[in-house]
Amino acid sequence: MFHLKEIFMNSKHIFLSTLVGPLVIPSLNAAETNRPNILFVISDDQSYPHASAYGSPIAKTPAFDFVARNGWLFNNAFVTSPGSSPSRASILTGLYPWQIAEAGTHASSFPAEYKCFPDILAEAGYHVGCTGKGWGPGDWKISGRKHNPAGPEYNKRHIQPPFKGVSNTDYYQNFKEFLHARKEKQPFYFWVGSREPHRPYEKNSWKKANRKLADAKVPSFLPDKEAIKGDLLDYGTEIEWYDSQLSRILDTLKEEGELENTLIIVMADNGMPFPAAKATCFEYGIHIPMAICWIGKINEGGISDEFVSGVDLAPTILDAVGIPNKGQMIGISLLPYLQKKRKDTGRTMVFAGRERHASARYNNWGYPSRALRTKDFLYIRNFRPERWPAGDPCAIDKKGKLEAMHSAYYDIDQCPAWDFIVSNRDDREIYPYFLKAAGKRPYEELYNVSTDPGCLHNLVGNGKCTEKLNNLRKEMDKLLKKTKDTRYLDDPTQDDIWETYPRLSGAMRTFPAPLLTD
Repeated sequence: MFHLKEIFMNSKHIFLSTLVGPLVIPSLNAAETNRPNILFVISDDQSYPHASAYGSPIAKTPAFDFVARNGWLFNNAFVTSPGSSPSRASILTGLYPWQIAEAGTHASSFPAEYKCFPDILAEAGYHVGCTGKGWGPGDWKISGRKHNPAGPEYNKRHIQPPFKGVSNTDYYQNFKEFLHARKEKQPFYFWVGSREPHRPYEKNSWKKANRKLADAKVPSFLPDKEAIKGDLLDYGTEIEWYDSQLSRILDTLKEEGELENTLIIVMADNGMPFPAAKATCFEYGIHIPMAICWIGKINEGGISDEFVSGVDLAPTILDAVGIPNKGQMIGISLLPYLQKKRKDTGRTMVFAGRERHASARYNNWGYPSRALRTKDFLYIRNFRPERWPAGDPCAIDKKGKLEAMHSAYYDIDQCPAWDFIVSNRDDREIYPYFLKAAGKRPYEELYNVSTDPGCLHNLVGNGKCTEKLNNLRKEMDKLLKKTKDTRYLDDPTQDDIWETYPRLSGAMRTFPAPLLTD
């Protein structure tokens, strides 16, 4: 039986700095002679706290931990949407999903009028590129863009992956090819879009990695069963594979003499691909791991409980390279906080939302929700509570025949965890988990995530929480009004404009029309 180190890496590629501690910080004067490089690393479907820097046993992540140890580790980093396309678009533009039209829903288009920070960097003379998954899924070409919004793609290099389901994109070699293409001393920005730990997984890959079921800490919204633990460990195995690729990229930065002049941001696009996580505004759908380092420019070894939003990354990057945010971005720069020029990030809460995810309902409808997260509470507003949050229970096949009940719910990724829950839904112990993931939800939800991170106990209607609920309602109203969210403005001509945005990528399905009583 093999260890992950033996499966993933030849010994010459082990990133030794992760083993010996933080690097020696160079003088600031030396660093100031060059514009910083930007390395932006984003995983696909990874929840907080699933990295070893947070003490999670699900995955060992020495490369992520290195970035955290040499910079800042964030305990309260959140994305603005629990799905890839809108979350990534928000990161790229510094705007909320409901501010960017089609780009704010899943698998549609990305209107060229919304400028992305890689384009701004290119105009400033940066060598820009991306590998793996940039912005997507969706069709960016239809709007006239010349390349993926995350940057020109470097995806020609491939690798034989150790497990089925792992992408064959060689992120490391593509990064090296990108570096070789730049002009001498030209600053660069590079987006590493890992396709892991997106499903599918090789079942029981954790056994090849010499893991144990005891390593799987099951979150409270999933049943603590062997099938769930195995699925969680397969998820962790893909995180470790992705981290090993990041390790080789960091090695390359060091070899090229660029490690100390590179702002490195490592994060995820949304939460884990499990029921009641990804594609939901629950805690595990929008709370993600994040680490940032810039050796010699920001302090090392910081652990932060400050709030960070996905809209803050673009302003932070532009601030680091000396390009002012002229008000076109709603996000705020984290740089003054990272450099300890201010004591906080300026945020006491973060916001998120979702519209359509998969093709999962009649007429391709979405499930519109908005969320507000404070230190202790998560408030969710579901604008169409009559719809099924995980998608309609059954679809119509290509022959026009109604498929079996409970065979759909396509907003939940097909996986062993969901198969187990659906198959055992008649078990009194399992049914609450099924209901949590797929059952209809009320217009409002309120959870005390400090004591209930699984979002199991809705406190709306609890008299002790009335004042808190009213305050959060006001805060959400204020933000949605400020950002001109059509869901909030209650304009009947604009409210459902989201349903008109075409789905341009992925499966298209047919569902029975909802009953008038639904």
